[in-house]
Amino acid sequence: MIKAILNANIVLENGILWDGAILIEDGIIVDVKSVREFQIPDGAEIIDAKGAYVGPGFVDIHVHGADGKTTYSDVQDVVAVADFFLKHGTTSMLSTPPYELAFDEFVEAIRVGRAAKKKAKTIKGLYLEGPYINVKYGAFAHMNPWRGSIDPEQFKVLVDEAGEDALVWTIAPEREGILSFAEYAKAVKPDVVLSVGHSEATPQQIRALGKFRPTLQTHSMCATGRLDVPGGTRGYGPDEYCFKEPDVYCEMISDSCGIHVNAEMQQLLIHNKGINRVVLITDSSGDKSYPNPEGLEHVTDLGFDDRGGIAGSKLTMDKVCRNIMTHTNCGIAQAFVMASLNPAKVIGMGDEIGSIEKGKIADLVFVDDKFNVLNVMVGGERIGCENE
Repeated sequence: MIKAILNANIVLENGILWDGAILIEDGIIVDVKSVREFQIPDGAEIIDAKGAYVGPGFVDIHVHGADGKTTYSDVQDVVAVADFFLKHGTTSMLSTPPYELAFDEFVEAIRVGRAAKKKAKTIKGLYLEGPYINVKYGAFAHMNPWRGSIDPEQFKVLVDEAGEDALVWTIAPEREGILSFAEYAKAVKPDVVLSVGHSEATPQQIRALGKFRPTLQTHSMCATGRLDVPGGTRGYGPDEYCFKEPDVYCEMISDSCGIHVNAEMQQLLIHNKGINRVVLITDSSGDKSYPNPEGLEHVTDLGFDDRGGIAGSKLTMDKVCRNIMTHTNCGIAQAFVMASLNPAKVIGMGDEIGSIEKGKIADLVFVDDKFNVLNVMVGGERIGCENE
């Protein structure tokens, strides 16, 4: 089947093709041109974009759950989470178990995520946020059971169970024995991404990992600490390391009120790293949300733990894109780079998804200028949306 999308403002990696057209055959993009240069094949199905912006489907690499369901407790729940996000334009996502699970629960969560991947084509693999992080940082930190020494017998079970589906492991480089874990994780899956997060590691501790040092930062400027420096000067830690290293990607949660990351800090991150090294995520969670703490009663898109700490979000990627435009004054094309292309590159899928180019999978999202999702396509097939 050949399909032609017409009357579209096509969001490309480096700008917007106004009044463009996209030709799709068997779920693959085969041509992208101005409508003036476009020859519609005989018998093609015509899809009128009605002047909407058509960009690459969102790639959310950090998802714990949504709409009361999680990405780790039950296979059908994970599929339901994927379907929920699909209606908001997320055509690729990773299942992310929480770090406070006990060993047996963590193993089962990995199995659930792997099984769900076989049932929902938008689930691309696993994002393992821990368990070898610094137990001082993050939501429900007091419930984190991974406080002892790093046990090779345990981590071998986890790594083997995750296998090829493990696309990201978050680690705290300051934890004793973390190098052994990194070596084994890379031995089992050489292209797995190591990410620094929930950490107070100094740049020296991160660099000490050598060829195993992280190339991604888990939710930059959230759940991180800094070396205490005497004399009144500013300390330094994972955020400073990732700001400085040009090849490191930084995840960012952009909520409506700038709670996870202040708007000024969002601007600083983009200014420092550049659009091509920022990865937007939702860090959406589906359970364990408690009442808003005092002073944050007005916040509607975040979750909180039993002690008033931030516990993920209730965000979807369309809202994240809208927020980043509000807080940083970036444009629609730049938001798509951070929400689609950059995360696709991080997980090694940049040649298949993340931008609108010949030869890539036709995962597309149709939005208006406020990022309201009007339509979604997965592999060239249209999905119904609330705003359609």
